[in-house]
Amino acid sequence: MKNIFLLIALLTTQTALAGEVTVTDSTGREITFTAPVERIVVMHEPLLGLPLMDLGITPVASYGRADDGTSLTTVDFVTTVLGDETPSPETGIGPFGNIDLEKLRSLKPDLIIGTEHDASKVAQLATVAPLYLQNVSTGRVEGFGVERDLAELLGLQDSLAKRLALYQETVGSVKAKLGHPEDETYLAIILTDQLNLVGAMSGMVQAVEDLGYTRAEVSNLGATSGYGKTIFVPISPEIFARVNPDLLVIMRSFTETERDEAAIRKQLDRIVPGWDKFLKPAREDRVVFLDSAKVSTPTIASALNTLNALSIWAAR
Repeated sequence: MKNIFLLIALLTTQTALAGEVTVTDSTGREITFTAPVERIVVMHEPLLGLPLMDLGITPVASYGRADDGTSLTTVDFVTTVLGDETPSPETGIGPFGNIDLEKLRSLKPDLIIGTEHDASKVAQLATVAPLYLQNVSTGRVEGFGVERDLAELLGLQDSLAKRLALYQETVGSVKAKLGHPEDETYLAIILTDQLNLVGAMSGMVQAVEDLGYTRAEVSNLGATSGYGKTIFVPISPEIFARVNPDLLVIMRSFTETERDEAAIRKQLDRIVPGWDKFLKPAREDRVVFLDSAKVSTPTIASALNTLNALSIWAAR
């Protein structure tokens, strides 16, 4: 994705209103808003709100929270990824599938940030406030690229630099514990009702690849070759049985309440009976079990959670 900070510099219009900037969003739409932005509403909390909160900015509201601010999803990603001390948005803008426009207007947002998948809502939301659409899909953005993009959009480069400094220090520490795995491969699997390969858009993937691991090639994926445009794509038990990366990451869907190693093993036993007997990475103790809710957001925080889990695994 083009550097948004450069776009701001190139596309800023000279108007009578100080601080007014015009930018082009990820879908090619030109929008104008007044900086600095103080009241933000996000249309997807894990993919958009978490990157902002990781940089110290709390949206006034997010889609996916109730009027009283409680999460409407199985997992409260704010506390799970960022910790209990991180303030959450205080309210929502209606239940999923039913945006409350009157509630949204009452919040008087300076900016609404949605994903490219919210393009069909432009006519509805842009009547309330400027609407910026940010790419979040694998193939369009990778790792914690969303956090980088939003930092540049909102002038949060200093906050980003501080988080990156901590992250790079941690990468170096964990890499030493793992024996500097620059020439080794990895695969990441997430379990829903089936096996799925994880795409490139998550803090987990960023952390593993920054440690030096390279994504292993998987043959016979057919139409899913390239890992698709979403967070994960299906893989058959037959293909899974043949994978042999140096590091195999396995997680359970973040829609499940139990996501620890025991729950992962139990579900994998149902999908691929006997996997731990014939799968080479399992026999050679090259499997790490992660909590998908902690590591799947496109944030530095999810990358740090991944590094912490790998550090503990390496020390076993």
